[in-house]
Amino acid sequence: MSQLPRLIAILTLLKSRRILTATELSEKYAVSIRTVYRDIQKLIEAGVPVITLEGRGYTLMDGYTVAPVQFTEKQANALITAHHLVTRTNDSSFLADFEEALTKIKSVFRSSILQKSELLHDKMHVFDTRIESISSNALSEIQLAITNFNYVEINYRKADDPNISFRKIEPCAIYSTENKWILIAWCHLRKDYRAFRIDRIQHFKILPEQFEDRKFSMERHFKDDAYGKEADNASIT
Repeated sequence: MSQLPRLIAILTLLKSRRILTATELSEKYAVSIRTVYRDIQKLIEAGVPVITLEGRGYTLMDGYTVAPVQFTEKQANALITAHHLVTRTNDSSFLADFEEALTKIKSVFRSSILQKSELLHDKMHVFDTRIESISSNALSEIQLAITNFNYVEINYRKADDPNISFRKIEPCAIYSTENKWILIAWCHLRKDYRAFRIDRIQHFKILPEQFEDRKFSMERHFKDDAYGKEADNASIT
């Protein structure tokens, strides 16, 4: 890749990610770290406010904007495909936020790309074989609680259990399996990590108080066989 396309690619990455290291950029574009340093300097000389965080990497000054990027037809098709898959989610809040985001993205499509993407949309379908039709409306708020480290209070009902339990939790991570969203959180009632099906949360409240990051790792945690079994049970109950 020549320098100009690489500079544009680096700028796009900086806009889409909070921090990038020189090593990451070097490996991604198969260039030396010294070349990365020169690229960053070129961007700075061109007026791009790249900030160097000592020992961490590069980021852009808050509030900096660039002209809208142009999408290829294949990239637009990938977004349309993602839209079809996302519509199978059982969480209405997440679906609404995704559709609003996609509308903003499509606003920068060239007219020819937009026309073809709408044609593809009408010619695609994802069949859903789910038996359950339980829906939720909490995913978007819970995602914010995860990234902002806010405590959450929930009323939760397990499968085949008429009783509803109150929990104060620290939301750590989410995953999807069998078209169901699963929340992994530190439960103050159980004093341990627990898996909750989001569509079984009867009521939730995001608290303004923040908890200390427990440095939860999904990969590390699933290596624990006991927890793996519990998570599997939570995903189907």
